[in-house]
Amino acid sequence: MRPFLILQPVYTRMMKSRSIFAAIPLTLTVVVSIFLYSYSKKINLPDSGISAFGSENIRAQVVEIIEDGEIDLGGTMQKYQIARVILQEGKYTGITMEMDYGKRQILSNVTYLQPGDELLVTVGARPDGVLTVYFSDFVRINPLLWLTAVFAVAILVISGWKGLRSLLSMVFSLMVIIGFIIPLILSGEDPLTVSILGSIILLAVTFYLTYGWNLKTHAAVLSMMLVLLITGVLAVVAVNLTRLRGSGDESALFLIQMLSAQINLRGLLLGGMIIGALGVLDDLVTTQASAVFELHHANKAFGFRELYRSAMRIGQDHVAATVNTLVLAYAGASLPMLLLFSLGQGKFGTLVNFEFVAEEIVRTLVGSLGLISAVPLTTAIAVFFALRVDSLGWARQFLGPEGSGEGHSHSH
Repeated sequence: MRPFLILQPVYTRMMKSRSIFAAIPLTLTVVVSIFLYSYSKKINLPDSGISAFGSENIRAQVVEIIEDGEIDLGGTMQKYQIARVILQEGKYTGITMEMDYGKRQILSNVTYLQPGDELLVTVGARPDGVLTVYFSDFVRINPLLWLTAVFAVAILVISGWKGLRSLLSMVFSLMVIIGFIIPLILSGEDPLTVSILGSIILLAVTFYLTYGWNLKTHAAVLSMMLVLLITGVLAVVAVNLTRLRGSGDESALFLIQMLSAQINLRGLLLGGMIIGALGVLDDLVTTQASAVFELHHANKAFGFRELYRSAMRIGQDHVAATVNTLVLAYAGASLPMLLLFSLGQGKFGTLVNFEFVAEEIVRTLVGSLGLISAVPLTTAIAVFFALRVDSLGWARQFLGPEGSGEGHSHSH
């Protein structure tokens, strides 16, 4: 015991150092990333024998437009083009071919080819051995990279160091989804269990990486874990009540037909609901925890009841706006289908019974119920932490400061 007593003052000074607390989230991110990378290498993915989407496409560049005209496709008059393109990939690299654009399919926009355009095309061979080339899509990688760069710079300019941490969090989130959640589901694991476990890992690391190792983040992480479990239970109950099978998405049906491993479609639906609710829950939980600590800092005389009520008034406004945002987001994604159904003068009372529509309704309602439960739960946990900032004793050395270090700090 004596050596520990001698080193304790030094250890205490180290733990109070901001640099120590700043290093904890980064260390946690690196350790978890290495673990997930090592674990993902051990996952045996099924060999489906199917070619990946886009794998048959190659790049080509428009050299010149050699013909323009109009064509009647089933009563629809539209402009067509015949272009000379040069293939830039694969075994046909350097070959120049003629390609028609708009002669076989109705174009849904007014985007036409111009010399210098980069395209994705497919190359086929007729029975007589003559090669043919077909338009697939435009190459959009360069504008996408520019938009991403502008997005990253805007975050860094507005949020500074915290913006950089948020970008790292975004990269880590994609790594967890692509390198952990998806491979485990493809290998036959239960999608709901994998999604909840992956979401907890994802959120715990990204919260600490973005907001730092402090009491406010601890409260947000604990709240988020509980809310995820509540949302999972709500999703299971709702899916069972509405007798959804997870077959409303054509991609899910195609997946189960092509894979040798058996995938639980209902579990896949449930897992998708959990992951889909993460982004909105992240914002709500973090904002609510921040509101509690700011209110506590503004008025230290507030007890549990006063602080809880004040924070709940903020949370009520936030959850009302967020639920509306969630509904509008799902409605916007389903807008073409709603337009098609309205055009056919269908009955909406009948429409909601179809699985592909019912899935979106259940997804929206479950996500909204998760948001609603997050507000009182996060508020209570954050109030509990905030009121005990000065009475944590030795545990404070390990839990970090009250906030992220930009504002309020306490010295003991």
